[in-house]
Amino acid sequence: MKAILCSDYCGPDDLVLADIADPVAAPGEAVIAIKAAALNFFDILMIQGKYQIKPPLPFSPAAEVAGVIESLGDGVSDLKVGDRVVASCGYNGARDKIALPAASIVKIPDNLDFDRAAGVIITYGTALHALEDRARPKPGETLAVLGAAGGTGLAACELGKLMGLKVIACASSDEKLDFAKQHGAELTLNYATEDLKDGLKRLTGGKGADIIFDPVGGSYAEAALRAIAWEGRFLVIGFAAGDIPKMPLNLALLKGCDIRGVFWGAWAKLNPAKNRANLEKLVQWTAEGKISSHVDRSFPLAQTADALKVLAGRQAMGKVILHP
Repeated sequence: MKAILCSDYCGPDDLVLADIADPVAAPGEAVIAIKAAALNFFDILMIQGKYQIKPPLPFSPAAEVAGVIESLGDGVSDLKVGDRVVASCGYNGARDKIALPAASIVKIPDNLDFDRAAGVIITYGTALHALEDRARPKPGETLAVLGAAGGTGLAACELGKLMGLKVIACASSDEKLDFAKQHGAELTLNYATEDLKDGLKRLTGGKGADIIFDPVGGSYAEAALRAIAWEGRFLVIGFAAGDIPKMPLNLALLKGCDIRGVFWGAWAKLNPAKNRANLEKLVQWTAEGKISSHVDRSFPLAQTADALKVLAGRQAMGKVILHP
């Protein structure tokens, strides 16, 4: 079968399309013939060796896959060959097939296409865990989402609206903000043309945002924290801007606020039953049209480098998908 391989830490252009052996399902596993694999920003960091998870070399990028069950290992009774499914795999999704524990695989409805199914796992899983478990919002509270047109930001906008929050989309262009407004945002703030702190204060009548969802980091993090409401919750999602900010802790004291880390991958491993229930819920919401799992664009497997460059350039509004 074909696979995109990272044999040494490298940039997107150094990845290689290679032939490798087909996987065989061990006891308790199933082999998925992959129809769509979704990429995330951390895939770029992973192939560069800059991510906290370092898979054994060689490996393939792409941490979420959708496809069809091709074969089953001993002891698997809740799946059958031909089932349409989705699964989080951590890495090795950019290939034709993958063997995964059956317990990590969730069936998808016939009316949900593979592209949107693949794209729902990590971004919406992260946003749901962040908002539901870490922010614990009250209906009517204000949610400010940085990087609102990216995969995780878009998910936060949609889920925030579903939870009854007043969503402020923050992004770097009017085009991105218009897109976020189509997906749940009530108010918008262009932080390329207006100071983020001043803008959030203006849009909240001076109170500040109750919840700040930050997958961007860099210089935007401190500016957003300075515009948080009393007893607000600042959610640390990631660092798409590249720089990990050093936050003045006196702000947390003065605002009486919490800075809360969100590490969905670790949480999912520690809470497999709750994570699986969340994924089943998200799959159903996507099939019902309650959330979009919007696909920005898709690429054949051989063009994985081009797909990763779209993410690196922060050009994507929604998910970027590979087709093996």
